[in-house]
Amino acid sequence: SPSQLSQGRCAVADGYSGDLSPRETWDMLAADAGAVLIDVRTDAEWNYVGVTDLSALGREQINISWLTFPGNVKNEAFVAEVRAACPGTDTTILFLCRSGQRSASAAKAMTDAGYTKCYNIAEGFEGDKNDAAHRGSKNGWKVRGLAWKQG
Repeated sequence: SPSQLSQGRCAVADGYSGDLSPRETWDMLAADAGAVLIDVRTDAEWNYVGVTDLSALGREQINISWLTFPGNVKNEAFVAEVRAACPGTDTTILFLCRSGQRSASAAKAMTDAGYTKCYNIAEGFEGDKNDAAHRGSKNGWKVRGLAWKQG
């Protein structure tokens, strides 16, 4: 079972299965052939910031935006798009965004839709802002040294 971010045990979350660190996410994907990573960022983020590279695990991330670009309007088809990509409600789904906010909302929405194993990747792809209000140097998928590629 996943571990809590700082203590080796999954941080319990309100409304979904829990928060995982990027490393815990990679380990879960490696251990569970049925687990999927859904990146809920926008097409602009995938194209210009980059995406995970899961090729070493023999798979690819699934891209389903939580908010649309431009305008940051909620994707009203989100639940239906996830259902189409992951028809089994017992699928382990690991949600990723920039910093862990949109992905937490996505994990809760899919839990509300009847899915039983929805996790948020707490640090996201780029992580939290540093003292200069910049992302990409404090934590997150990229900073943790996990495989990624430019979009």
